[in-house]
Amino acid sequence: MKQKIELGKYQELIVIKEVDFGVYLNTPTGEGSESILLPKSQVPEGTQLNDVLNVFVYKDSEDRPIATTLEPDITLGGTARLYVKQVTPIGAFLEWGLSKDLFLPFKEQLYEVKEGDAVLVTLYLDKSERLCASMHVYEALRNDSGYQKDDQVSGRVYEISENFGVFVAVDDMYSALIPQKEVFEKYRINQPVYARVAQVMEDGRLTLSVKKKIPEQMNEDADFIFQCLEDEGGFLPFHDKSSPEAIKNRFHMSKNAFKRGIGHLLKAGKITIAGDGIRKL
Repeated sequence: MKQKIELGKYQELIVIKEVDFGVYLNTPTGEGSESILLPKSQVPEGTQLNDVLNVFVYKDSEDRPIATTLEPDITLGGTARLYVKQVTPIGAFLEWGLSKDLFLPFKEQLYEVKEGDAVLVTLYLDKSERLCASMHVYEALRNDSGYQKDDQVSGRVYEISENFGVFVAVDDMYSALIPQKEVFEKYRINQPVYARVAQVMEDGRLTLSVKKKIPEQMNEDADFIFQCLEDEGGFLPFHDKSSPEAIKNRFHMSKNAFKRGIGHLLKAGKITIAGDGIRKL
């Protein structure tokens, strides 16, 4: 079976020729692809003909395939958070650990990036066989995190959907979602998220909740509602018949969470509930 030298990946290649400015490498069969250069500055000391070297392959500034023993921050199909080094009229360029910066086309940006931004991207080959970055990472994120229900995780928002909710990349590499019914604040792309794993789906993707488990969350919600009561002089025009939308907009919680919270306050003798709202005792 013929082997091919692949861009954007680590691979083991054989030294087939030594020159003053480096060594040329090829696959074990030497078929199906042209040999590529590993510059002299990166050739391991003592390297000889027929030695096998593990290298990363990309294209140099003249668009020629070239090998490197340097370790880039991302490989083909993977994800990583990279810094924007420069923004130009044709797109942005990212630092990724190699001498030639990685191109992020405008069409692959979810928002207008600025120099110094840290952006989550995946690495892909465009139609011209050039390695490029894209902020559309959904398909590239992994679903083998190993996290379990109720584990605490951290990640960043990479996409927001009015229908599905807030998409989060946990550890910058694992696929997760805060369902729309759990979204009680306005999120932005790249925002850090600290959450609890509410469910691990059959395919391994994570469902997240920014709320704690019900008993603990109920106490926090009750404290928050009571603080709002005090801030408003002891009365709030909300009760268990108020609309879910009104409760979400005012308290950033679901109606069920609100009802649990005021029920807790009622039981503790801190409030009364009337037809026009709740009052502090």
